[in-house]
Amino acid sequence: MNDKLSIYIEEVLSQNINEDRKSILQPLIDFIQQKVKDQKSIDINFICTHNSRRSHFAQIWAQTASAYFKISNVNCYSGGTEAIALFPKIAETLFDSGFNIWKLNENENPVYVIKYAENAVPIIGFSKTYDDPFNPKNSFAAIMTCSQADGDCPFIAGAEKRIPITFEDPKISDGTSEQTKVYNERSLQIAAEMFYVFSNINK
Repeated sequence: MNDKLSIYIEEVLSQNINEDRKSILQPLIDFIQQKVKDQKSIDINFICTHNSRRSHFAQIWAQTASAYFKISNVNCYSGGTEAIALFPKIAETLFDSGFNIWKLNENENPVYVIKYAENAVPIIGFSKTYDDPFNPKNSFAAIMTCSQADGDCPFIAGAEKRIPITFEDPKISDGTSEQTKVYNERSLQIAAEMFYVFSNINK
């Protein structure tokens, strides 16, 4: 991890996860642990309605947590029930936390390159549907990061396991003086929970 992100991760690791949230996160821990035991690839697709905010936070923090705890063969993805664009405040919030981020194009649905370390394989961030060819087709865990997507998609084709881990939408703060604070809080919460998940994996 780069220096700035390493300092931020210290704050992430200091967060308290309450017992209710630990119970919600346990099925994901179990999924990952079984894959590690079986020495199989660990594919996780974080799904939200527009694949614009929470699902990207979760994808990026989960991939980073897997690297931090040296859990190999982890591939994190994200998708939506429809595609719009990665909301720019997400990239800004992650950049402020210490990620290196580049935008590859300037179209309506820009593609971002996100790196947590100089020699890390870059994480590719852009809005897409959960069944986009970019994402895995089978044997993955579908993590429903918003209640609307969870309700709208009773069936995720190819998912080995479907796990609801929902977060409050930071979009509620858009256009207000609280926006930066709310996005920072949501990013920190998601980071803390993803780091908790991977900290509980026995290699």
